[in-house]
Amino acid sequence: MRQLGTSGTGNHFVEWGTFRLYEPLSELQPGEYLALLSHSGSRSIGYKIADRYSRLAMEKHPGLDKGICQLAWLPLDSEEGQEYWLSMELAGKFASANHYIIHHRVAAAVGLKEVLVVENHHNFAWKEKLSNGQDVIVHRKGATPAGTGVLGVIPGSMGDAGYVVRGRGVSESLESASHGAGRLMSRKAALNSISKSTRDEYLRERGVTLLGGGMDESPQAYKPIDSIISAQRDLVDVMGKFMPRIVRMAGEPGEF
Repeated sequence: MRQLGTSGTGNHFVEWGTFRLYEPLSELQPGEYLALLSHSGSRSIGYKIADRYSRLAMEKHPGLDKGICQLAWLPLDSEEGQEYWLSMELAGKFASANHYIIHHRVAAAVGLKEVLVVENHHNFAWKEKLSNGQDVIVHRKGATPAGTGVLGVIPGSMGDAGYVVRGRGVSESLESASHGAGRLMSRKAALNSISKSTRDEYLRERGVTLLGGGMDESPQAYKPIDSIISAQRDLVDVMGKFMPRIVRMAGEPGEF
């Protein structure tokens, strides 16, 4: 419970920024708005659940080759499978509650009330029906739902735009789109090749104030978000563009 309302480390963030809406959305008309964008999860609960039941699945399939042992499974109609599924759903609700509390507290601190909320999961599994009528489990790792009319957020980096999108329901992509820009280089490579002055100059040119943030999360470590959006124009329609102005992230290990 003490972790509810906290963002976490790594690439998790909370950002104030400007949001340019291109098309009417709910009761909002096109124009520029103040927006709060966050990226956080279940604060390690989801990882612990996945780790526990992945180990259990591997124990139940000891004959699998080591190269594919991570693909061990638990039947959904088994007790363990149901435990895993319900636990995963609980972790998803925890993550959603975490976002709600972060946004509620930050907005309340500056005396504002939201007029529109867009929230979406990634790194999660859903029970869905394919276009051919087949019932399946779709697990979106590094991806987000993009069913017909489904709203989502595709962020870039601490120094680049993020986009609010509406899914087009393309069955060939399992009605999915990317959940972010994606890394251009590993964390180790970023630490070894990007200087603090280079990162800070990048942010300064774009008018971004950074609070915290490890060097491995430098914007240069991520792919160009506009190229990523352009590559999936057949999967989503862009509804609006978010530009970060104040970014809060965890700092280097040992920092506040």
